[in-house]
Amino acid sequence: MELKKLEEALENSWDRKTCHPKTSSLWTPKNPAFGQCKPTALIVQDYFMGEIFYCRRPYHYWNMLLSGKEVDLTRKQFPKGMTVHFAGIKSRHEMLDVESALKALSLERYMLLKERVEDYLSKHS
Repeated sequence: MELKKLEEALENSWDRKTCHPKTSSLWTPKNPAFGQCKPTALIVQDYFMGEIFYCRRPYHYWNMLLSGKEVDLTRKQFPKGMTVHFAGIKSRHEMLDVESALKALSLERYMLLKERVEDYLSKHS
């Protein structure tokens, strides 16, 4: 799997339903990465392993691949010049199973996005 191909699949799979529920009303096709960082980081980890980094302000997730490469496929949701600061590493359990993740429908959004990505990849490989 090439990272560029996964990025293409993700970008063609994002929508209001995969966006964080608190901000989904603000999602538009003009900024498709908006609110997509958590399920996107989980899917990147599915394909490339590594760790998931997070930032508290702005609330954001991205990946550190096993290869040592830092990857942030949803960074473009933020205005140019906005700084994202590393605040720690999150486990899949923290991303999907804790109370705040359940309230954010994290598992449902991740599974929906994963299904769409797999479908896209099967049709465009």
